[in-house]
Amino acid sequence: MSVKRRDLVKYLSENGYFLLREGGNHSIYSNNNKIIPVKRHKTFDRITANQILKQAGISKKFKKLNIHPLPTFQNMS
Repeated sequence: MSVKRRDLVKYLSENGYFLLREGGNHSIYSNNNKIIPVKRHKTFDRITANQILKQAGISKKFKKLNIHPLPTFQNMS
């Protein structure tokens, strides 16, 4: 599952982080205690997004989806 960058940034903002500055390849977010670099990709892998949240000291938000295969139906004739 991929995570949109805007969803990650929104979650950081909801938890007290703000855009500190723009670097060469990263946007730098801070909460006045920690500084977190976030790459400028449109999407992130779920694991990468959760690692950024861990670095920020925020609990994981992006969970693995439990997708079960569709049941197969046998011919009833």
